[in-house]
Amino acid sequence: MRHRKKGRQLGRQTKHRGALFRNLVTSLLEQERIETTGAKAKEIRGFTDRMITLGKEGTLPARRRALSFLRSKAVVSKLFDDVAGRFKDRPGGYTRIIKTRRRVGDAAEMVAIELVSRQEISHKKTAAASTAQPASGESGSTA
Repeated sequence: MRHRKKGRQLGRQTKHRGALFRNLVTSLLEQERIETTGAKAKEIRGFTDRMITLGKEGTLPARRRALSFLRSKAVVSKLFDDVAGRFKDRPGGYTRIIKTRRRVGDAAEMVAIELVSRQEISHKKTAAASTAQPASGESGSTA
């Protein structure tokens, strides 16, 4: 029976699993979108949400707690200065998981986990919209 045993083991020992989660959360906060397996993505959701909540808190003890988990001063600075500001009015649910493909080697389900309000998305949408309108207007005038 596995009563009160929370979380996935992912075929790793405790220290290795903890280091894996720290690395994945650090990469996610740094790049704002990563591709990993479905099980790993579901596990790091909670850790990422906790780190963003610490960023929203904004105090020195919260910064130290985030630094003890993330272990990258640059990522902690980005978390507290940039990412936390984007989620200040949101009560939770800071990440999104999108199924992408099956991995070739072992057919593992791969997903993309990203922050809900990524800055790159808005830039891409505006760039696509601005290039799409003149292209359709130019093709209409030349034909």
